[in-house]
Parts: sequence; C-alpha cells; structure tokens
Amino acid sequence: MLERAAREFTGLLRAIEPAQLDNRTPCTEYDVRALLNHLLYWAPWLAAALRREPAPAATGGEQDVDLTQGDWLGELCTLVDGIVDTCGRPGTLVGTTKFGDAEMPAEMIAGMVLTEWVVHGWDLARATGRPLTVDPEVAEAVFTSTQATVEQAREMKVFGPAVPCADEAPVLDRLLALTGRDPGWRA
Repeated sequence: MLERAAREFTGLLRAIEPAQLDNRTPCTEYDVRALLNHLLYWAPWLAAALRREPAPAATGGEQDVDLTQGDWLGELCTLVDGIVDTCGRPGTLVGTTKFGDAEMPAEMIAGMVLTEWVVHGWDLARATGRPLTVDPEVAEAVFTSTQATVEQAREMKVFGPAVPCADEAPVLDRLLALTGRDPGWRA
C-alpha cells in the first residue's frame, strides 16, 4: 500500500508550482510551504525508525528551520522512495523500533507514514487545485488505523476535532472528517 500511496503522493508533489507555496491548506496551521517543511522535517525521523537507526540530530523544531530552500522536491521524493524501499525489505515491519524516545511497533510507524501521505497529500491537492486519487484499499486501511488512534492523536494535537460526515460518505471523506478536515474544503 505504501508504494501505491507514494506514487500518487510524489506525482502530486511534482505538480506543485513555486507560486503555490504560499497557498493556504485545509491543515489550518500550515500553508503549502509550511506543510512541505513539516513533511521534510519528519520524514527522516520516520525513515530512521523504519531502518532502526538513531533519530536525526535535532536542530530545533520544524518551525525553527526552512527545509523548502533548494531542491525540496528532490529531497522529499528521495525520502519517500527510501521509505518505500525500506518497507519492502523482509522483516522491516516486524517487532518494535524507536521513534524519538518512544518504542513503537514498526508497523505503526509505516501506518503513520501512510497517513501522512494520504491526509497531507489531500491537503496539498486541495491547496493547489490538483486531483488526488487514493486507492480505496489504502483509504480503508488509513481510516481503520486512524479510528484506533484518533483520541491519542487529538490529545497530542495531531488531529483536530472531528467534522460531521455521513456514514455512507466515501471512506476518504470519513477519514478526512475524522482527522478534523472538512472534505468539501476548497482553496
């Protein structure tokens, strides 16, 4: 599933134009540039956890650095490809790994990556007026895993309060609403 989500996600990244970096996103604390910075900041942490390597040296929080200078697209696509490659290796998703100071199931880290690519991919698609096609199996998997962790994620301020959404709505819409996004959001 990571590979399918990665293809759609990197295709979307490649379509972002420099003039769109200041566009607002449905993720209210980020414009496009800040959301890309968020992804560039956390992807090395997620990749290191999946490779069972030490976390990158912290030089402050994501608000303290601007990683969108230079070739942000090449860097982010390389990170995405590296994560897909790592997750395709036997045993990568077995057992636990360190994410920062926390010991977590490796499969949960991969789920976090998938959620980032789907939910923030949707944020970027809406902010830039691009389509995003999420494989129904991927959307269902992210929705199911998000349901299991949503309260903890809200406590950590990762997700906002749920937005009303009909039970019969498409699974992607229900996922977005669960994470605090209005599925009908337009730039």
